[in-house]
Amino acid sequence: MFRHQGKNRAYSHNLKLASLLSGVAGIVNSIGVLGLSTLTTNVTGHFAFFAEEVTEENYSRAMVYLIYTFFFLLGSFVSSLIMEWVLKHKPEVSYVIPILIEVALLVGISLVDLFFEGALIKYSVFCALALLFSMGLQNSLVTRVSGAVVRTTHLTGLFTDLGIVLSQLFFYKNRAERVRLFRSIFLMLAIIGCFFIGCVAGGFLYFHYQFKTLLLAAMLLLFALWYDQLLMSYYTLRRRIQKRYW
Repeated sequence: MFRHQGKNRAYSHNLKLASLLSGVAGIVNSIGVLGLSTLTTNVTGHFAFFAEEVTEENYSRAMVYLIYTFFFLLGSFVSSLIMEWVLKHKPEVSYVIPILIEVALLVGISLVDLFFEGALIKYSVFCALALLFSMGLQNSLVTRVSGAVVRTTHLTGLFTDLGIVLSQLFFYKNRAERVRLFRSIFLMLAIIGCFFIGCVAGGFLYFHYQFKTLLLAAMLLLFALWYDQLLMSYYTLRRRIQKRYW
């Protein structure tokens, strides 16, 4: 799911990656909107809010939206920087550190909510910055691993791509081409569906557990790491057995 990159990457790898991490993004999206009244999985809306505050001469608030955008960018930069550095030393685990940083941020926010009730609402800007940074981390990671095929933290570009591919169904009649198109459509629908499920689940759970709901997102990320390691151990063992007996 994470380890295979470039030509070694199969459709199934992207499908698993898209399904799991778009669910994580959906949960974070719900928590950001319900708990902080802030978009935390993308920065498109923040530019509109920034422009609104500037026109109303509310420059301090405008600066907050600008910082929101910067922290998403910073998360993307840090994720790519770490992956680039680790690739030179141990490429098979280049994705681990960004995911663990994201897990640490999500768990940290959950623990603050557990032990310091009301603190996250009081310091909502800092909480939003942490979530935006974590989504920048994830979006950069997924984009690099999938070769820009999968993006999980926002749906605007995805719906654009879906519209393009759906229109191509009217013109491409070759069986191989239509199979490729349908596979692409299914992948996009999987991202949309899992993001929606994550949003709904995050919304329901927030009313019971507030920001502690982010523990579920962290658990999904840890499951992804465990699953990837499990598969790698299986394939390594199978290759050893084949070499020994064949």
